[in-house]
Amino acid sequence: MKKNGWILLLLVIIGLLAGAMVSNWLAKVPGLDFLTDAYKIDWSPSFDLMVINFSLHLGLSVSLLSIVGAAIAIWVYRKM
Repeated sequence: MKKNGWILLLLVIIGLLAGAMVSNWLAKVPGLDFLTDAYKIDWSPSFDLMVINFSLHLGLSVSLLSIVGAAIAIWVYRKM
């Protein structure tokens, strides 16, 4: 199978989502707070030119389990 950058991107996104889902499921377990605490990163550029308004908001919430999911996805990609 030929390796492709789009496949890597897709696998990393799936890994991040899977890690976020596991983090959400384990949020109520008291001893795993260090794995499930999410850090929020927000970026919102905007401009107003009197005729055109542009506003964009991008947010990312990353936990340690999300990073582990992305690392597993990269490992799976390298094994392909």
